[in-house]
Amino acid sequence: MILTVTMNPSVDMMYAMDKLELNTVNRVSDVLKSAGGKGLNVTRVAHQLGSKVMATGLVGGTVGAYIEKDLNRSDIEHHFSQIASESRNCLALIHEGNQTEVLEKGPTISKEEADSFLELYRELLKQANVITISGSLPQGLPTDFYVLLVSEAEAAGKRVLLDSSGQSLEEVLKNESKPYMIKPNTEELEALMGVSIKTDESLKAVLGESLFDGIPLIMVSMGADGAFVKHNETFFRVKIPKITVVNPVGSGDSTVAGMAVAISEGKDISECLKLAMTAGMLNTMEAKTGFINPDKVDEYLSKIEVTEI
Repeated sequence: MILTVTMNPSVDMMYAMDKLELNTVNRVSDVLKSAGGKGLNVTRVAHQLGSKVMATGLVGGTVGAYIEKDLNRSDIEHHFSQIASESRNCLALIHEGNQTEVLEKGPTISKEEADSFLELYRELLKQANVITISGSLPQGLPTDFYVLLVSEAEAAGKRVLLDSSGQSLEEVLKNESKPYMIKPNTEELEALMGVSIKTDESLKAVLGESLFDGIPLIMVSMGADGAFVKHNETFFRVKIPKITVVNPVGSGDSTVAGMAVAISEGKDISECLKLAMTAGMLNTMEAKTGFINPDKVDEYLSKIEVTEI
């Protein structure tokens, strides 16, 4: 089973409008509303790929109840830890070819609530073979909270796919316990390492730094250019075909979902990379975030090129 962790989930609302006008009323007819957060995008896509998956994290209030109800509608298993405060709402305004996002910070988590989640997490680890940890931490949790989650999973002999950035990622990288995979993009790598990355050779040099020691799989997402991957001591270039992009939001989460499914099924590295990139591509072809059409998987899987460099 795949266990997905979303510490700061949300209800995501997407409003599509011809034009956004300031200081007046804007009416919309096309509204999409769903349980959101990077980890829940991973959950949905893994479920659509036919894998057994369970979502966990923190939810509270009527917004939290909606998140659970929405997952129930999709027949997705979940076991969240309850908090006293309301979970957050996030709003995306689609207008004139642009996307304007309004994101709530979310609740502040108490030490007692954090401890309760850790107890639940330890129990759920027993059922899982792959764990994904995605997104930002809510207020109140220490920046090294993901270090605890990775350490617990490593002690239980489980592989962790971590998709985070900034200080929470840096804390994990500096710790002795390592995730199986991280998935930064080039901009996040540049911010983390304080260098400019323009070529494959500069990418190789950066990923060879001691900060990344002990991480078997590093997947650097590069949008339409595919991905650059370090697996143990081997480097790969992953190329994808040209496609018509409808909504790119959530494609990174879908990539993580594809990788989690492939790893849980025991596929080799080439097959893992192909399924990961296929899931990411298929997400961009859908209007909804964190959704794919499973019927198209085989077609696009055959179009992914994985080359050792």
